[in-house]
Amino acid sequence: MKNIAVYLGLAILAAACASETPKSEAPVTEGGKATAPSTSQGTGSTSSPAQSADVQGNPLHDPNNVLSKRSVYFDFDSNVVKDEFRPLVQAHARYMVEHRDSRVRIEGNCDERGSREYNLALGQRRAEAVKKIMTVLGAPDARIETISYGEEKPVAMGHDESSWAKNRRADIKYAGE
Repeated sequence: MKNIAVYLGLAILAAACASETPKSEAPVTEGGKATAPSTSQGTGSTSSPAQSADVQGNPLHDPNNVLSKRSVYFDFDSNVVKDEFRPLVQAHARYMVEHRDSRVRIEGNCDERGSREYNLALGQRRAEAVKKIMTVLGAPDARIETISYGEEKPVAMGHDESSWAKNRRADIKYAGE
């Protein structure tokens, strides 16, 4: 009975996401200031036409698409995926279902606190937690690899809560990128 409720909920979520209403571009936030997205292709542009086509054709590289976000952040000493990151994980699962040639590696990471062994195990649990959500939503288990780097690959080098929070994450990386 629980499975029926889960599938019904996912069907409702998918139907809600399939809106045909065109969306206007939202302002881009840059350093706390809202700026309108640039529509002109000035001569100072650093992107080539090939890069622009890749962004437009591939949602994984479109900064306005949720699929361009690849990190799921965790609370201290936890491997529970927070509610705020569930839509991100769901979007990646949906992408994998729709793109049968896609493969991902989920990399679990920790902050520097805790022993090396503990952090490797926690990083693995974090990666597995993201994978479990994706497989429940239909992403094929065989196309999702998990690995833990523990505290070995920090993105923030500080020794404070702000830095530690950035390092407690699982990164979703697509093969071939």
